[in-house]
Amino acid sequence: MPHDHSEHEQTPEQLEVQFEQLSLLESKFEDAEAEVIRKADAIKAPLYKERTEFVAKVPHFWSLVFEQCPQEVENFIQPTDSEVFAECLESLEVTRFEVDDQPRSFSLKFGFSENEWFSDKTLEKKFWYRHTKDWDGLVSEPVKINWKKGKDLTGGLTDAAVKLHEARKNITDRKKEMALPEYKDLSNKIETSADASVSFFGLFAFVSGYRWVSAEESAEARKKDQEQLAKLKAGEKIEEDDEEDEDEDPQDYQETEVFPGGDEVATIIAEDMWPNALGYYKAHFEMDGEFDDEDLSELDVDMDEDEDDSAEEVDIRALVGKGKKGEEPPSKKQRKA
Repeated sequence: MPHDHSEHEQTPEQLEVQFEQLSLLESKFEDAEAEVIRKADAIKAPLYKERTEFVAKVPHFWSLVFEQCPQEVENFIQPTDSEVFAECLESLEVTRFEVDDQPRSFSLKFGFSENEWFSDKTLEKKFWYRHTKDWDGLVSEPVKINWKKGKDLTGGLTDAAVKLHEARKNITDRKKEMALPEYKDLSNKIETSADASVSFFGLFAFVSGYRWVSAEESAEARKKDQEQLAKLKAGEKIEEDDEEDEDEDPQDYQETEVFPGGDEVATIIAEDMWPNALGYYKAHFEMDGEFDDEDLSELDVDMDEDEDDSAEEVDIRALVGKGKKGEEPPSKKQRKA
């Protein structure tokens, strides 16, 4: 006999009230999560400083960390990228540069020694956590990489992304972006290289998984949200803003996104690889089976010595790839489904 659910059915008015209450509760969770990030950052800051000073004396530390990176990052590290890491990656630093205002924002700062690919000693990529009326996520400005002649691992994509971002600053209506010659140039470059594997360094061209959102647009959207939350807390009814709907934007901004999934890759580096770097480093030797626990402990001794001739003789190219013994390398792909 069918159950009578009529007594459990809610009127549209009841559903609206319930949804508003859920929105209030959701905002409390978001505030709590932001506070957790702030406190964790403050607690761990001196430990990260101590670790940075320690691993600066460990040859090829960050190269071997990236050799053990999660699959989601591994998919974008090409053989040439591994070569760059092995030859000249010296440091990595993750900083939450807006920790008081927006702790979900962060930067990735890579340090390199002199090398044959680019003249930059540091490459820093900032990711801002931004907000619109219907989207929250990370956005970033493309970073200029000063490639040496004939050494651009991205085939001109990072340069083209930088040029488009600069041109974008000169227009006020984002719907006019498609008419920019820089937009067409980058779009064509991406289309012609669609069958090629994107370099990890294409991450420095990443803009957004949605579209570029300025600080001003984000601040305005957050202000409206706060005003609505204040009304909800006061028990006032929220009226739908019909004029927002007429601002529908049919443009596909991912047409000029060099590194789709860049926000995911950056987040994994910041929230997994960075805090767990010591474990990733040790995993290389443990998986390779060359060292036991006693051998690993010996890596930690005599760190007060500035020079270690035997350590300097390590062939990093020979080490890279040995940690994942018995596994076929994953197929490299430019775009995530």
